[in-house]
Amino acid sequence: MNNNNEIFENAPVGKAVARMAVPTIISMLVVVIYNMADTFFIGQTGDAMQVAAVSISAPVFTILMAFGNLFGIGGSSAIARALGAKKLERAKQISAFCCYASIGIGVFIMIFCLLGMSKILGMIGASENTVDFAREYVTIIAMSGPFIIFSFAFCNILRGEGASRQAMVGNMIGTVTNIVLDPVLILGFGMGVLGAAVATMIGNILACVYYVSFFVRKKSSLSINISNFSIKDGIVFDIVKIGVPASLNNILMSTAQIVLNNALIQYGDTPVAAMGVASKTNMLVVLLQVGLCSGIQPLIGYSYGAKNYKRLNQVVRFTGICAVIMGTILTVVIFFMKRYLITAFINDEAVIEIGIKIVIALQLSGPFLGILFLCINTLQGMGKALPSLVLTFCRQGLIFVPLIFLLDRMLGLDGVIYAQSIADYASIIISGVMFVVALKKIEKR
Repeated sequence: MNNNNEIFENAPVGKAVARMAVPTIISMLVVVIYNMADTFFIGQTGDAMQVAAVSISAPVFTILMAFGNLFGIGGSSAIARALGAKKLERAKQISAFCCYASIGIGVFIMIFCLLGMSKILGMIGASENTVDFAREYVTIIAMSGPFIIFSFAFCNILRGEGASRQAMVGNMIGTVTNIVLDPVLILGFGMGVLGAAVATMIGNILACVYYVSFFVRKKSSLSINISNFSIKDGIVFDIVKIGVPASLNNILMSTAQIVLNNALIQYGDTPVAAMGVASKTNMLVVLLQVGLCSGIQPLIGYSYGAKNYKRLNQVVRFTGICAVIMGTILTVVIFFMKRYLITAFINDEAVIEIGIKIVIALQLSGPFLGILFLCINTLQGMGKALPSLVLTFCRQGLIFVPLIFLLDRMLGLDGVIYAQSIADYASIIISGVMFVVALKKIEKR
């Protein structure tokens, strides 16, 4: 950790943000490419129902991500604050707890999904045209549960101690493996959606191997040794109070996706497939901004733990400017390339036409969406559980889900398509107000 003290405490803000955020942005870019590759190669089968099946199955993967973020973001925030307060032993206990808790939860979810497969497929909106493909995909993803949760958790845990580059390497090992295996399994072996799921499993297993080896080789100041496992002195609460809001974001995304799928399916399988393709395209705008804002969370946590509020404010302001610039550039690029991007995934004119309309709708909030993620990650880094929880609920739960029902009834399919951008702007306004209130409380200190 000593090598990272300079970045946390004394390095120029721009350099510190770049050092922490660039690896996270690159990791997210690789995730975007991976998600696009999955849909692209499945689209090359020429079967829109397989594309729709993967879109329908996305909530299951998102739930696994949610638990990875519970231990990853919650643990990372707690570790950064512990290190900022010079409590190294506590930081080790936190990382050890996250290790074994993530594995245990992963096994539990795997068993739950396999035993309740039929009910899960019905709940997520699988139709008679997509149910068999969805069953193949979800079965393998469920079996990957322990590996997916652990890899997502420890990608964030390493960032909590400042090892952003190593976190990026682990993420890239898993994702690049997935991308390489996709065409081989999906097209080469003719496995379709099953091949995409197997590629995901293998990629996450290799990422886990890398993260474990990082600790075994004693490259980390943290620990996954069972002897450091502890639930004393409020460790669990320290993780959960930030991890739950972070994971709820993914759980609400999953829930919202299920509601969205069921709203779209009444208009046929084609809008479901179009939303799946358009959402993959929109990931470039969303996830790169998420990468920027989540990357600086350890800086926020360390500065807050060290009571260096001046540096905390500088990091937030600089990152906010970067987020708006990034969001604007990405939105413009996606807008002008929308048709090329959609047609690259699938050659189905009906899917393409609806997909283009969805891309336009989703890009309306692109330039300013990073502000929302910055507010959420800053509040999480400061350990402010309630405000971050409220903001998490707003975008995907309290605002988005009701809007789907309301706009569906008022405007039909077009209303469903535009619900996300309207929910985004409402959430951005609420996050700005709550964030300003939180910063004023800090300034009074």
